[in-house]
Amino acid sequence: MTTDTATLPERDLLRPLRYLWRVPLLLLHILLGILLCSLILSWNQHAVMENGREPFAHRMIRWWSTKLLRVFGMRSVRFGTPLADPVMFIANHTSWIDIELLHSQRAACFVAKAEIARWPLVGWMAATGGTIFHRRGNNHSLASVMQVMVERLHDGRSVAVFPEGGTGYNGVLKTFHARIFQAALDADVAVQPVALRFARGGRRVIDAGFREGESFMGNIVRLLGGAPMDAEVHFLTPVPASPEARRRMAELSRERIGAALEDRLE
Repeated sequence: MTTDTATLPERDLLRPLRYLWRVPLLLLHILLGILLCSLILSWNQHAVMENGREPFAHRMIRWWSTKLLRVFGMRSVRFGTPLADPVMFIANHTSWIDIELLHSQRAACFVAKAEIARWPLVGWMAATGGTIFHRRGNNHSLASVMQVMVERLHDGRSVAVFPEGGTGYNGVLKTFHARIFQAALDADVAVQPVALRFARGGRRVIDAGFREGESFMGNIVRLLGGAPMDAEVHFLTPVPASPEARRRMAELSRERIGAALEDRLE
């Protein structure tokens, strides 16, 4: 696998200039997000896709997420076709930007760590968008989360999860936890792997997510001044249901995502 952590010169002379216009745009976009959550999402949290048509609230989520990526200099690019709701999306995880990247193509209820719910503004916006919060390492919390996942899927909403159980670094795809796949089996919905990949000139950029030890705000500041890149969403072949082998479902999802993340050499 070929990866690229520095396709630009070591010293990026344009970085200070990007902050001059991206910071005001980000503040304005956050204000738009508050209005969107208050006036649309808070009143349409249970809207579902009907006959393959997205509800207005979902289209607004996609619009806002797409524009947020543009503020950070990222162009959202879709490969493949997402299944119609309800479906469980399984994706790799490198940072907070992964949620917005997938949301730029399909609105879904994400499973996220419970700490996010206490973050000022971010927690409220996430909850309004349908996020399901989970206390990591707590089996009782996981059981409750899976029950909510099944309920959302039965209601016609798609759910997106990061089965690595946390963010990875340096382009490494960690082991996928198999237990989370039980929710799809219980709800009798398809499982579709999704590879989230960042690239410049077709070559993968592995440090668009968190660097090891990097804080949430530190990552935002670094990305906000970064050079433009493509943010790719690869909707892959669904994984066959296997009630007797959740581990095989997890391994197959990981294999397909890993293959999609690799650079394609000419």
